Amino acid sequence: MMIEGAERIGGTCVNIGCVPSKIMIRAAHVAHGIRHHPLEGIERGEPRVQRAQLVRQQQSRVDALRQGKYEDILAKYDAIRLLRGWARFDDPHTLCVMRPDGGEQRVQAEKIFLATGAKPHIPSIPGLIESAFWTSTEALVAEEIPAHLLVLGGSVVALELAQAWLRLGARVTLLARSRLLSREDPVLGERMRHILEEEGMRILLHTVPRAVHYAGDSFQLELDGETLQGDRLLLATGRVANTRPLRLEQSGVATDASGRILVDEWLQTSVPHIYAAGDCTQLPQYVYVAAAAGTRAGINMTGGRAQLDVSLMPKVVFTDPAVATVGLDEKRASAEGLQVETRTLELENVPRALVNFEPHGLIKLVAEAESGRLLGAQILAPEAGEIIQVAALAIRHGMDVQDLADMLFPYLTFAEGLKLCAQSFSKDVRQLSCCAG
Repeated sequence: MMIEGAERIGGTCVNIGCVPSKIMIRAAHVAHGIRHHPLEGIERGEPRVQRAQLVRQQQSRVDALRQGKYEDILAKYDAIRLLRGWARFDDPHTLCVMRPDGGEQRVQAEKIFLATGAKPHIPSIPGLIESAFWTSTEALVAEEIPAHLLVLGGSVVALELAQAWLRLGARVTLLARSRLLSREDPVLGERMRHILEEEGMRILLHTVPRAVHYAGDSFQLELDGETLQGDRLLLATGRVANTRPLRLEQSGVATDASGRILVDEWLQTSVPHIYAAGDCTQLPQYVYVAAAAGTRAGINMTGGRAQLDVSLMPKVVFTDPAVATVGLDEKRASAEGLQVETRTLELENVPRALVNFEPHGLIKLVAEAESGRLLGAQILAPEAGEIIQVAALAIRHGMDVQDLADMLFPYLTFAEGLKLCAQSFSKDVRQLSCCAG
């Protein structure tokens, strides 16, 4: 039996996350290209953005994917019963389900799997909760372009949506509590800041509003020495596990201080017959992690022994240029007691970046100093998400930088930048011919 309280099955990714956001980002990329493409001889101009029409196309694709990848597949399995409603624990083996009609139904199970996801974190800022702010959910389907969008947040969702709205025609001011992409190598956030500012975004670092004032279609953010005014406010300050309604105290399932369910590498909670996966746990909040965890939990709940390893997890921020990382950065490697050697290759040394007239970015590789074994990669480049898996495979198979430098890479590709960066551990790639092996 599957219990689902939301109106639509499929979870965050297909409905209100990955799928609609990437369509919106693609639309923004096209609009930006019309205004600012780098090619001489092709006229630039101001695109006529019909936001409502973009949203209709976007949501049509969302609906089709949900139907084809979730609803139709679920319908093929007669043994799976879908019960609509919100569940809470009565005891470790019993769930009480509040159905949409107001009735309650109790369900007992030998084993239970929890995948209740997460919801937006709302900061404790005076006046904020009373205002009509957006979360990413509302921002993705809004049919009017704001005159001035205020964004709170400095990580993945904040940067992706702030840049998308900027390129669709909004004026954007972004306020980050610390620096941009604060969990990554500082060079990535700093470079991204310069790129966004050059596009016209105002970015205020180490800034949290003292208060929010809202009246009609006007938001005022009180800062130290300044008041910001905008017609929309987007909160992108992280997400928190959606576990409070479960009444986990009735089950004995342990959580951390923020309410995330604690699971081991087998996806088992502190209660042996209860498993969990996805954003309601302490695992990294990425759909591919949730999918892998759910698969392994299912195997383990039915007698198997499948382990989840997230020690080598590629991450991508779908800005333009994109940010992608895998493995250890310089700081984490040093924290683990490793002696490291690093090289940073500016994108202007990658032939594909030059012929595309997109030279802004970098590729950084982290290697063990004595052996040259590759430990991590940090990339800021167009299509960085398509490049990073090459680095992940190299790390997984214990390659050193010379192995990577000796590989054949297609010319011209952005991925060739990995080879060039690896070559820079032993030579000055600026002195090489354009496709030197």
